Amino acid sequence: MNIHKTLLAASILAALTATNVHAQEESPEKTQEEMMETIKVSSRGLISYVSATGAKSDTPIIETPLSVSVLTETRIEDLGAVTVQDAIGYVAGLYNGPYGVDTRGDWAQIRGVSPVQYLDGLKSLFGYYNNVRINPYSLGQIEILKGPSSVLYGQGSTGGIINLVSKRPQAETEGQFWAQLGNYSRKQVAGDITGALNDDASLTGRFIGLYRNSDTQTDFVPDNSLVLNPSLSWHASEDTKITLIGNIQRNESGSSTQFFPWQGTLFPNEFGQIDSSTFVSEPGFDKYDTEQDALTAIVEHDINLDWSLRLASRYNDSHADYNTMYGWPPVFADDNRTVNRVSYLSRADARTWTSDLQLHGSVITGAVEHDLVFGLDFQDSYTDNDYAYGAMNPLDLYAPVYGQATGLPTESDVVDYASLTSQQTGVYVQDNMRIDNKWLISAALRRDRATNNPEDESATDQYATTGRLGFMYLMDGGLSPYLSYSESFSPLIGRDAYENPYVPLEGKQWEAGIKYQPQGTEHLLTIAAYKITEENRATPVNDADAPNPDGQVQIGEVEIEGVEFEAQLAWDSLDVYASYAYTDAAVSKSNISSEVGKPLSATPDHQASVWGTYRPDNWNGFKVGAGVRYVGNTSDGNVVYNGNPLYLETPSYTVFDAMIGYDWDNYSLSLDVDNLTDRTVITSCGARGDCFYGQQRTVMANFRYNF
Repeated sequence: MNIHKTLLAASILAALTATNVHAQEESPEKTQEEMMETIKVSSRGLISYVSATGAKSDTPIIETPLSVSVLTETRIEDLGAVTVQDAIGYVAGLYNGPYGVDTRGDWAQIRGVSPVQYLDGLKSLFGYYNNVRINPYSLGQIEILKGPSSVLYGQGSTGGIINLVSKRPQAETEGQFWAQLGNYSRKQVAGDITGALNDDASLTGRFIGLYRNSDTQTDFVPDNSLVLNPSLSWHASEDTKITLIGNIQRNESGSSTQFFPWQGTLFPNEFGQIDSSTFVSEPGFDKYDTEQDALTAIVEHDINLDWSLRLASRYNDSHADYNTMYGWPPVFADDNRTVNRVSYLSRADARTWTSDLQLHGSVITGAVEHDLVFGLDFQDSYTDNDYAYGAMNPLDLYAPVYGQATGLPTESDVVDYASLTSQQTGVYVQDNMRIDNKWLISAALRRDRATNNPEDESATDQYATTGRLGFMYLMDGGLSPYLSYSESFSPLIGRDAYENPYVPLEGKQWEAGIKYQPQGTEHLLTIAAYKITEENRATPVNDADAPNPDGQVQIGEVEIEGVEFEAQLAWDSLDVYASYAYTDAAVSKSNISSEVGKPLSATPDHQASVWGTYRPDNWNGFKVGAGVRYVGNTSDGNVVYNGNPLYLETPSYTVFDAMIGYDWDNYSLSLDVDNLTDRTVITSCGARGDCFYGQQRTVMANFRYNF
């Protein structure tokens, strides 16, 4: 897509998860107390009481019959998070970094399933290893919606979504300069400034910039980044606001995930534990360099006191140069110290255009107040991955010698493979009903059409209808019990063993819970129990007479059950963020009998965490924080060793984090330490037999000047 189409995308505009609070506040039925602005965050900015992700409009969390967790900008800073993966480590029911420390992206499991990532309410990742990792310094908030969510967001995961919310221009002039030093030769500077650009503040701007030069815990793998994030808001009239958000990123890195064998990691090896810093690829060859240019345009228009339009659109162009080597298969040779490495090179592109048009309305019928959302969204993505494999080369993981590899692939070896064009169009409607200010009923329905390679004569459309229904009762004292049902779908490409087109994966969830915001406090507590069923999973056909006996059929099924608890507590000098989750995720149907009952990989059975920050008033700006994270066992399946099956189960582990700092005037100094005791942990092992190390001790010193 050329620059003219890019500019057209910006002028067509678009809106994002916005609010119909204005229409509600102006309703003549409201009392003066109800017309007061809803408090959105706690006094120190650590706790958010509203979320737009669950309902596509700013809705109090205790009035949302779904599981939603929100991390504010202040919370992200308080935790010392420098990646999105770091920031979400204390969220209930979410396992961050199941595949260890990976510079290529932010990975997680929500309720046993990988989530779909959104940015400002629009899907942001398409394809694999062709997108840029978003830096959390550009974000004002991270919102996690747990469970199936296709009714508002289209094709997605049964586990949920992670919605990243960009910082926006503000009318009041303010800014920050941030400098950071850390181990692994980390050096980073960043700045953020916003304010009015004219006398009446009808035009506001913001500019965020970040530069980082750093190594990582894996030898020879850098983590360098340049981020430029300009934004502009124009109040064209009292009723219309237009916002443009640009994102320019250039990341220079490699693959810090090394896919180590289970021997020497999960199980003992005669030569000891493989060092977590060991590099399996080749210096000078290995890289994962990505670049991205994106523009998001947002229009918000109030039609009258009760109706408003929200329209958002984004064009994104990203590219990745990826060179790597890894042990394949991930097992040692007979000497129990050497792996045979495959060499791989790819050049991947993604060009996407996403849009979401919403009509919000507020209607009163008798004793029922309706908050309505009518929506139409569209996704058009082009992804292309051209690649080449090279020769196999051995490496001794206990005494690696580099520079001797031969037959590595070059640019001239890259094969131009077919690209993939995917389109999705969806229409949806949601009605949040309030009855007598006590009962809440949330109902939503959606219809989607998804197509891959629509210009191909053999292309087939996949259709899906998804719904959601939730009930909640608002009790006196801030207690809100609820019950909800929700659905999701995810298209599958290709045909089964009988040459029938695949149908989408389908997810269904029942959830019951209680949300509690005690009156007179800043606390927010939630507890939920759920059951998810994912159907139409592909499984081997096991039919020698099938047209494709090596193909698959969609009779597989997974069942996931769990309980989650999350508490955000705030007193005068102490803030506490605590969570617990129990997850039972297993295959319930499969054509392979040994798979039935098998737990899903990289899914801990128990997780618990607590983070506390103490800011005593009489200590003149001193602050100290500490956290502990417990991750239970993950059952990762069987591998064959010497002709016998070997069961891989990652043991539980506990890590500690800490922070100490001092604030005075406009200045702030802090020291953040992740994995305080420098414990080496294994986050999971794949069914192929490869295992992944978690983050080693990471120390970062910060200086901030706020103005």
